[in-house]
Amino acid sequence: MLAKRIIPCLDVKDGRTVKGTCFVNLREAGDPVELAKAYGEQGADELVFLDITASHEGRKTFTNMVTRVAEELSIPFTVGGGVQGADDVARLLDAGADKVSINSSALRQPELIDAISGRFGAQVCVVAIDARPVASGGWECYVNGGRIATGRDLFAWAHEAQERGAGEILFTSMQHDGSRCGFANAALAELSERLRIPLIASGGAGCMQDFADAFNLGKADAALAAGVFHFGDISIPQLKSFLNQQNIPVRL
Repeated sequence: MLAKRIIPCLDVKDGRTVKGTCFVNLREAGDPVELAKAYGEQGADELVFLDITASHEGRKTFTNMVTRVAEELSIPFTVGGGVQGADDVARLLDAGADKVSINSSALRQPELIDAISGRFGAQVCVVAIDARPVASGGWECYVNGGRIATGRDLFAWAHEAQERGAGEILFTSMQHDGSRCGFANAALAELSERLRIPLIASGGAGCMQDFADAFNLGKADAALAAGVFHFGDISIPQLKSFLNQQNIPVRL
């Protein structure tokens, strides 16, 4: 069995790492370069850097910040925010990213997934999906940092993204984000059943058992978190030791 991955996420706004609850009420969490270096040293398997207002503000990701973070890392590094075309992907890869995450732009122009996968390989293309439950029992996708509902169904969109060439799906439950009440394991398990590409769980980590549940109940391949790492509630070595004791394969 492949090792499950632990992925800290740097949500960056105005050059600083921030963390909110349900995508609002942001508070500062530190310098992204310093945090990235620390997580690499602690044994994180990958790092995700998201410029969370780039799409909403209609601008490109801070390339110089990406370069500074990449210089501190020897682990895979995914960057997202404001990516509108394959040339933006090339710019971020040149700046030091290993993968690029697309969210709003992918929903607005799904052929972007085909273009990125075709030009750079599926392993470069991470499709991030922000969604929340709806009264009918499904899940609806949102764009622009969770500001705008799209009417698109989570499961149908994730499957389309896979078929267009996405290498991974990063699913964030907006309802769980920052709540520390656990991941959306039922939705994760359904996604896992429908997909043949890796699935990253995001939104809701509050304790170490939440990560174990994301892997055992949600069938996720990786778990991403921010606040519990940024504010010192959980250390990555401590978490991996806990998961290892539960017979969950992790890279120690």
